[in-house]
Amino acid sequence: MAFVEGKNGVMLHVKDVGEGRPVLLIHGWPLTGDMFEYQSLALIEAGYRVITYDRRGFGQSGHPAVGYDYDTFADDLAAVIEALDLQGVSLVGFSMGGGEIARYLTRHGPGRVAKAALVASVAGYLLKGPDNPDGVDASVFEDMKAQIRKDRFAFLQSFAKTFYGVGFVTSPVSQGVLDWSFVLGVMASPKATIDCVDAFGKTDFRPDFRSFTVPTLVIHGTGDKTVPIDPTGRAAARGISGAELIEYEGEPHGLFATVPERLNADLLKFLG
Repeated sequence: MAFVEGKNGVMLHVKDVGEGRPVLLIHGWPLTGDMFEYQSLALIEAGYRVITYDRRGFGQSGHPAVGYDYDTFADDLAAVIEALDLQGVSLVGFSMGGGEIARYLTRHGPGRVAKAALVASVAGYLLKGPDNPDGVDASVFEDMKAQIRKDRFAFLQSFAKTFYGVGFVTSPVSQGVLDWSFVLGVMASPKATIDCVDAFGKTDFRPDFRSFTVPTLVIHGTGDKTVPIDPTGRAAARGISGAELIEYEGEPHGLFATVPERLNADLLKFLG
């Protein structure tokens, strides 16, 4: 099945590979489901059925003008799960994708879900405020949107370096990975790219934590400058009953490519 009809008729591009217990991987911004190349291969070879899809507005899914909010994203996720009739599925959400899991569990319940993993996830609350002093100042998100409007392509190239922790001394990923990430990013609708900054930056997922009634793993890098660990990963581990937190010391945001072997091993252990 190449496409599933999501909310309001938007077509979602889906990849469904392998056999065995299902694992559904939900991608981060501004990438596509293909960002999970390392994880998909490891999971398929370990005997899992692996499903990825492109969020509305990204990759090969439909690019509507509206609908870039987490209630809609959660309903799209539900549409994929129901169309494929997934039972006992494990959900793995990276970055923005962690928000989908949180809101899905609130809106649709855990009936079809076996386990949940939040990897460098926004679940928590990114926006700084009186009750969230460790969050990110609103001006950061406004500046991101302004840069995208001015030159989305230059922004994506610059953003990728922070995303993967590339600097004058550090180079945890190859130029090929940076180029690949740029290609995935430019596939997105500019409208979706901009609107999702508000979605992931200003949605408070803390009330959704009570909906996590399945075994939950939280993985986050302490050096993450894109999604800081305190208002997200650590907050999720505190707020989700029984959650296990694994901190990757010094690691940046793009864990799926900077330390794929370690991430794969932790995911396989948790899923097993």
